[in-house]
Amino acid sequence: MRRFTRNNLQHPTYKALAELGKVVKTIFICRYLGSLELRREIHEGLNVIENWNSANSFIFFGKGGEFASNRLEDQEISMLSLHLLQISLVYINTLMLQRLLTEPAWAKRMTPEDLRALTPLIYNHINPYGTFKLDMRSRLSIDS
Repeated sequence: MRRFTRNNLQHPTYKALAELGKVVKTIFICRYLGSLELRREIHEGLNVIENWNSANSFIFFGKGGEFASNRLEDQEISMLSLHLLQISLVYINTLMLQRLLTEPAWAKRMTPEDLRALTPLIYNHINPYGTFKLDMRSRLSIDS
């Protein structure tokens, strides 16, 4: 495609591929409009991504979620730190949810829809301002 985009926009092969792309897009739109299940699946996927972006904005809140430096090394450290925070958040939340769901009272209350909606991307129990009270003589009460 790169070969056609510069000077050969009128090339028959380029035109054919562009028309094929339009056909594929039209077929998808028809499937989307005709299938409630497909629309729900796409909507649910978008909700997951939106929730992930919201969590990222929350835990990477400094400078409006933007990198504070133009230096590549600083940006890489910021991104790796964000990934570490994401992984830690999901891991701890997963352990907490698993522990909660082993309690019979909670297991009985959960419907299949509730279980489908569970996500480890919750963060309202997180303090984003970096103030933590640590007791190094005790461990978190989360089984690993």
